[in-house]
Formats: sequence, C-alpha cells, structure tokens
Amino acid sequence: MHKLKIITLDQYSDSVVRSLHEEGIVQIHDISERIQQDAEWAQILKPSKVTGYTGKISSLLMKTTGIVDFLGTVSSEDTRILDMVKGFISPEIFDKREVEDIDAEALLDKAESMLSNVESKTRNIEEKLAMIDAEKNEKVASMQTAEKLINFDINFDDLKNSRYLSVITGKISTEAYQKFHDEYAQSKDEILVYTDSGESKTDLNILIISLKEQSEEITGVLRRLEFERYEISLLSGRPHEIIELSNNRLEALKEERKSVLNDLKEIATKWEDDLLVLKEQLEIEKERNEIFSAFGETKKTVMLEAWVPVKKENKALETIKESTQGHSVVDIENPDGDDVPVHLDNPRFAKPYELFVEMYSSPSYREIDPTILVALVFPFFFGFCLTDAAYGVVVALAGLVLYRGMGKVNQTMKNIGLVLVACGIWATVLGLVTNSLLGDFFPRFLVWELPTVIEAVDAFKYPQNILIMALTVGVIYTIVGLVLGAYNNLKRGETKQAVGSQIVWLLMLLGVGLLGASFMAGFGSIYIGGAIVAVAFVMLIYLNGMFGLMDISGFLGTILSYARLLALALATGGIAMTVNILTGLIGEMVPYIGFILAPIIFVLGHIANGAFQTLGAFINALRLHYVEFFSQFYIGGSSKFRAFQAKRKFTKVRN
Repeated sequence: MHKLKIITLDQYSDSVVRSLHEEGIVQIHDISERIQQDAEWAQILKPSKVTGYTGKISSLLMKTTGIVDFLGTVSSEDTRILDMVKGFISPEIFDKREVEDIDAEALLDKAESMLSNVESKTRNIEEKLAMIDAEKNEKVASMQTAEKLINFDINFDDLKNSRYLSVITGKISTEAYQKFHDEYAQSKDEILVYTDSGESKTDLNILIISLKEQSEEITGVLRRLEFERYEISLLSGRPHEIIELSNNRLEALKEERKSVLNDLKEIATKWEDDLLVLKEQLEIEKERNEIFSAFGETKKTVMLEAWVPVKKENKALETIKESTQGHSVVDIENPDGDDVPVHLDNPRFAKPYELFVEMYSSPSYREIDPTILVALVFPFFFGFCLTDAAYGVVVALAGLVLYRGMGKVNQTMKNIGLVLVACGIWATVLGLVTNSLLGDFFPRFLVWELPTVIEAVDAFKYPQNILIMALTVGVIYTIVGLVLGAYNNLKRGETKQAVGSQIVWLLMLLGVGLLGASFMAGFGSIYIGGAIVAVAFVMLIYLNGMFGLMDISGFLGTILSYARLLALALATGGIAMTVNILTGLIGEMVPYIGFILAPIIFVLGHIANGAFQTLGAFINALRLHYVEFFSQFYIGGSSKFRAFQAKRKFTKVRN
C-alpha cells in the first residue's frame, strides 16, 4: 500500500475527484484534522469544505428516496410468498442505463424537473391513500368499541348533544367496580349504571349516565380506579348497526384502495426505473461533493491524500495526470505503521473467505493474511463436523441456489453460496467414506453397504480412528499457526516473543512426537525426544517465568479442542441413526397408521437433525479458526481499505 500526496489547481479538483471516484482504486485520507492541529500545515493550507451544491443534493436525494419508497409500496403489497421465493431463486437483474457524466448543476436541474413531474402525479394519490387509511382506522376503532358494547341495546344518537346528560363508557375490573358502586350507592336517582361481562372474567364493560355537573367528579373517581374509557363520540346508531355499517364501509374502502393502488402501479411502471437511476446519480454526486471536506486548500490549489494498492498505483497516477491535464504534482510514500489500511488480495477461490477473516479483524499491515488457509481448511472442518453425504448434498444445493440466485445481484450472497458449495462437497465426500448417508439408512433399510466406505474410518465401527484423525489435524494446524506466528514476530524484530510464544511449542511438539514414535513404533531414540522436551520445558520457564507452566494446560486444551470434530461427526450420525430406528419401530409396531407416521417421522427428523447439525458445523468450524488457530499468530486490528468508488447498480457512464 502506498500513499499519494496530490496537489492540483482548484479548477481541476472536481475533475480529479470524478475520475478517481469512477475508477474506485484509491481510499481518500482525511487531512482536514491534521491541518487544524498542526501549526506548520495551518500556515500553508486551510481545511476545504463541502461544495455549495451539497445541501441541495441532499434535499433532492431525500425527496427521491421518499418517492421511490412510496412507489415501492405497490410491489410490496402485491408480493406473494411464491413471488418472494421466485425472486430469491431467480431475481430480476436491472439492465443498467447509460448516463452522461454531468456536473452537479446539470444533475440538480434534471432532478428538479423529474421530481416535479412525478410529484404532480403522486401527490393526489398519496392524499387519497392517507384519507382511506384514516377512515379505515376510524371504522375499525368504531367497530371494536361497538363489539365491546354489543349487549347494551342503546342508540348512541340519543345520548349525543344532550344539554343535561353525560355518558361515560369503558372497561373496569370487578373489584374496582365494587368500590365505585359503594361510593355512588346513595345517588341512584342521579346516576344510571349498566354493566356487562368484559373480555375476561375479572373485567366488566360499564356504561354510566349522569347529570352533566357530576361528570367531572365521576371521571376523577374512575381515573383513580384504573378505568379504561371507550371513545363513543363518533358512534352513531345501535352497536349491531354500527358493526354492520362499518364492515360494509371497510369492504368499500378496500376496493377504493385497490383502485388507487392500480393508479399508483401505472405511475410506478412508468417512473420507478427512472427514479432509481436518479437516486443513484444523486447518491454518487453527494459523495463526490462531500469528499472535499477531507482536503486542504490554498487560494488557487487543492491538496488531497489517497491510499492506493501497489498493483493499481500506475493506473491511479495515469488517471490523476489525465484528469488534471498534467497540472498536478504527486508525491508517493511507502508508509509503515498501524494506520495503513489493508486491502486483501487473494486468489479467486479464496475471495469468498475474506468475509470470515474480516469478521474477526483485518490483518495488520505487516502480517500474513490467513485467508488462503481459511479457504482450504474451513470447508474441511465443516464437512468433518457434519459428515453425512445426504446433508452435504442439501448444503451444496442450497449454496448453488444462492450462488445462481441472489448471488447475481449481491456479492455477499454469491460468496456465501460458494462457501456452502465447498462445505457441502466436503460433507458429502467424508460422509461417503465414513459410512454416513442419512445415518445408517442403507444398511438398516436396504441391507446394502455403501461401496465408497473405507473400513478403517467407518464412524459406526471405529470412532477411535476418527478421534485420532481429528487430533492429528489439530496438531498439524496448530503447527502451521505456530510457524506463521514465529514468522510474523521475527519479521517485526520480536525475536524473544517468537521463541517464547511459538518456537518453544514447536520444540515441545517435536519432542513429544519423537517420544510417541519411539514408544509406539520403536522409531527414533527415546533419549533424543526426551532431551528436546526437557530443553523446551526449560526455555518455557526461562522466557515466560512460572506462568509458562500454566500455558501448558492451555496449549493442551487447544490441541484437544479439535476433538470436537469427532464429537459433532458422531452426533450427526448418532441422531440420524436414532431417527432411522424410530422410523422402523413406528412402521412395525404402530397398527393401521404406522405406515403413514413412519415416513413423516423420517422426513421431519432428518430435516431437524440436518438443520441443527449444519448450524453446529458452521459455528464450530469458525470457532476452531477464531479461537484455536488465530490465537497462535494472528494480531489483526488494521482498518479495511475502503475505496472511494462510485457504486453503480443501475447506471453506467456513457463513454
């Protein structure tokens, strides 16, 4: 990564910003804060500001976004589940529009003209929908209140506009009602109280008719008793009439709304694509105008700094030269520090796994990027944990659907799809060689052994061999992590850290390996292995003190943690076998309906087991990297390289 310090004339600043934004190969470094804090810089430069167009662009962008969202209500209300599934499997790909690379002023004129045209058509529809929704809410509220008061056979029109009477109705608990009744028991000639059972046994619906001069006093008493008042001012007629009329009106409003939405749909069909294009142009222009606040300036020049990957440096220099017509000066720095952003550059097969590395932390600028190792080992760990050919096929197919579906329009989904395909293939392969396809489905129901099974690693017969494989994989991967950690430390000049944190454990593993080979196979000398272990032990205490002894249990725990590969593999096969056993028992022992229940148990059981074990395999494969592997060498902590790039999903610039 190199840093470019660019100085150009003010008249070319907009051109260089536009060109770099379209290329998307640099990250702009904000120097405004440095100018304010550094006296030397402050004497030469002053911080730049956003352009004068920024506020207007932001306002029009908000308006455009609001209209696009409003028009989107048409498609969202008409969307059915089948359409959603179809959209997931085979989403529509927007045919990018060719647009002119116009300046901010021309774009503002275009936006104002288009929005004025569209708003003249949508404003009336928006008002109609608001009125329909308001009336709908009013009718629903009236109907709900009428339903609660259905047993009060009264005409609410008779209770309106009375000069002398006040009507209060609502919900009250039976206990509170008793208190209210006791308080007003002596006022029977001045107050009428009607009650009806409420929604629950402890509630009552209550209707109180009193003289107007008593209403405030009664309301105060009811408020203390946690009375829930019903609004009846809008009710007209008897409760059953209100319910019937409200239902009829709601049906009519539904048809009115459908008609209005059809009108809106016509507008959306005509204008939605144009508005999406305009919205994207405004977003791009807003980003370009705001980036000036990261620059410095003099009366006639502008200075900016940008990070650029070394591979794209020549392209960046060429772009700057062309956009400024040669009226620019560029100084190139080769920095070394923690503030350098990191741009991961991996082979195509490893690109999808950059997501997992960045979820943990971007690697520091001077350490090894572990993405390739994650790309090679993560799918294997996943497959080892799942270890069932049928489940693996389902995972791979799900990944393929994701890749060929949403992956067409979303890079993250495309990457996840590729990861799932690789994971599913490994699970299928390992399931076939370890005799697991829907558990023991083939030998149990078809009395047929899978021809792909390798006898020595048959998970149902020799689980101890699977354990040995898991621990062996753990030792190898730990050694790789220790080697990488030693390399990183030596590269940074931290020799003591490399010896005390990595090399000593490599020696320990070498000595233990020689001892094991000597005891089990008579290979090598027991004395050489013992001597290496002793030397490693002394180095551990010398370099880390007595705390080094505590590290032994932690290191042993790291190795043994890889035994989870066996645990999850056996769990997958064991639960699948249990499902098969239950299926057989139900089919044989349950009379009449057993043959119906058996396949249901079989399908649902394997779906549940497959889903649960797939999630477990993913989490544990990720954990083995984050906790066991990365802890041996990985530091991370750098910021991710974020290109100053025009994100074009709906547009492309006409050449």
